[in-house]
Amino acid sequence: MIPGAIDLSVMIDRTTTIRASIRDVELTLLVAISLVVLVVFVFLRDPWATAIPGVVVPLSLVGTFGVMYLLGYSIDNLSMMALTISTGFVVDDAIVVIENVARYLQQGVPPFEAALRGARETGFTVLAMSTSLVAVFIPILLMGGIVGRLFREFAVVLSVAVTVSLVVSLTTTPMMCAQLLRSERGRTHGRLYQASERAFDWLLAQYERSLSWVLRHARLAMLVAAITVAINVYLFMVVPKGFFPEQDNGRLMGAIQADQDTSFQAMQERFAQFVEIVMADPAVDTVAGFTGGNQGTANTGRMFVSLKPITERTVSADDVIARLRPKLAGVPGASLYLQAIQDIRVGGRLSNALFQFTLQGDNLHELDRWAPRMLAKLQTLPDLADVNTDQQNRGLEATVTIDRDTAARLGVTPQAIDDALYDAFGQRQVSTTYTQLNQYHVVMVVAPRFWRSPDTLKQIHVRSTRNQEVPLSAIAQFAPTTAALAVNHQGQFPAVTFSFNLAPGVALGDAVTAIETTARDLGLPPSIRATFQGTAQAFQASLANEPLLILAALVTVYIVLGVLYESYIHPLTILSTLPSAGVGAILALLLCRTDLSVIALIGIILLIGIVKKNAIMMIDFALEAERTEGKPPEAAIYEACLLRFRPIMMTTLAALLGGLPLALGTGVGAELRRPLGIAIVGGLLLSQLLTLYTTPVVYLAFDRLAQRIARRRLPKPVDEQRALEAG
Repeated sequence: MIPGAIDLSVMIDRTTTIRASIRDVELTLLVAISLVVLVVFVFLRDPWATAIPGVVVPLSLVGTFGVMYLLGYSIDNLSMMALTISTGFVVDDAIVVIENVARYLQQGVPPFEAALRGARETGFTVLAMSTSLVAVFIPILLMGGIVGRLFREFAVVLSVAVTVSLVVSLTTTPMMCAQLLRSERGRTHGRLYQASERAFDWLLAQYERSLSWVLRHARLAMLVAAITVAINVYLFMVVPKGFFPEQDNGRLMGAIQADQDTSFQAMQERFAQFVEIVMADPAVDTVAGFTGGNQGTANTGRMFVSLKPITERTVSADDVIARLRPKLAGVPGASLYLQAIQDIRVGGRLSNALFQFTLQGDNLHELDRWAPRMLAKLQTLPDLADVNTDQQNRGLEATVTIDRDTAARLGVTPQAIDDALYDAFGQRQVSTTYTQLNQYHVVMVVAPRFWRSPDTLKQIHVRSTRNQEVPLSAIAQFAPTTAALAVNHQGQFPAVTFSFNLAPGVALGDAVTAIETTARDLGLPPSIRATFQGTAQAFQASLANEPLLILAALVTVYIVLGVLYESYIHPLTILSTLPSAGVGAILALLLCRTDLSVIALIGIILLIGIVKKNAIMMIDFALEAERTEGKPPEAAIYEACLLRFRPIMMTTLAALLGGLPLALGTGVGAELRRPLGIAIVGGLLLSQLLTLYTTPVVYLAFDRLAQRIARRRLPKPVDEQRALEAG
């Protein structure tokens, strides 16, 4: 039982932010589902047709929850983010089937036959769309390192949701269409339906007119497609690059570093000053901390700050840190470096800031000479903030040099001197006091007022062998020197680590480039190796793997589409839609002043699976028209674009509105999800505009190329062959 005199209270509770984040994601999920269902209603204007996707989405999510349970997954930020973004994907297959069935119903076909014909025609299309989308996640599943382990669950959850929606769309959706939908023959509609139908017919007529113009100027369209590829490469090079978005989950961590000559008692006073300043901020709820816990030295400490809920403080964690920074700088002899605690932090190194840069060498003296120069250079960089170092080689030390001849003449032994010094400053246990319930150690030290100055050594007396008190100053000399409080190592070699945060509005990629340039200009000797550690090191590794990851996704999708279509050409036509999505995604990130982080990169990879659906729907219909109706490629792709215009608009808007709540999210943990939504929304907006025109042009260009290749492979006529031989 806790005694009544003790007051137990919660200082830091992570569960409050976790619950708030999950609630925000749940709300985002509901909004996304509502927007997706609204898209279906706007285009089909039929309550029963709208109800079918309204059933498909929950069924797909419930099925995904079942697989998550079997795999041992939990509800967390990444899995909920996957479920939220999946709402725009899982409904795509159902939309394609429902729209095709509704088209037959408008022609007067009975519901049962319309459901059979609609599902039969779109079965391969839906299979190609979903299979190629799942194929996009294969490189993510095979990613190595901590980033790969983090996003493996995200990829699995999203792949399962798409697979479940495929099964539901090919089974439950046609069944519900046959039972719930009715033929349009003889039905009358109200003014709203007729007005919306006229609006869609006008939009389709505008698209038909503009498509005819583009097909007549195919070279211009191909030039636009080529320019899009070049712009894509340029934007990828210039966009600011980051690792993970910095979150505001209501918790701060602070590292205290005082002057190296600071005693434990002085450190306690400075710690109390820091606590008082932090607690005075109106956004702070609780503060907890300790001194002496970092590197085992007495001049360091840690502080943990819990902020009030975001609805009460109205400012972000970074704003709180910026507001406290000038006040904390007024404490003499010590510095407090604050940073927002992140849910995802890669790298196990504990430091005074979020990112680390390390100098490592085999010569400690050379390292001690170059580390201060590097620190001075880094502190001048405008891209960095809170630059500090863990180098502790300037601690004060008092050297006691014994005059052995004088000590021997006075009868003082070295052991007696050592015992006297340990009795005064070594906290020697001299006794144990026993009570009925406990035992207490009795420790002998000098009074605290004598700890503060080395002049105390002059007041110490040593007992000689003649039982006399001899002043220590009579037999020894005292000299102040410096000594290392701690020598840090990395990989068994001495190392000095510089910690830094980012200045407001600066991307991690720009900061890394500035530091590398500074280290190169400084001219470090070959014996000293400069490397990034922790989160910055993981960022460098992920940055090097980003092009390979995108290339792997493209190759995987190409292989899957090649197997499905049994063609080398058609997958290239489908993949030609992707550059415009990349341009739109990066432009959206630049407009929103958001870094190209790992989360945004996942969004771009998702776009590879989303945008190609437009081309798949067009090409499937065109190929079918060429095979069954004998139409030329020009007429087939032209008709395919017009007939597939409605489902293309529906699926694109469904995916766009499914990502819109993520892009506009402002709740707890929304910073982690926002780049994903921004990339998807921006990519879909631009790709939707361009692919409706470039896909048919590229399709016809590759068709002509395939015909030329086929003609070259045909055997030459016999007469022509003989003429060539005679000649």
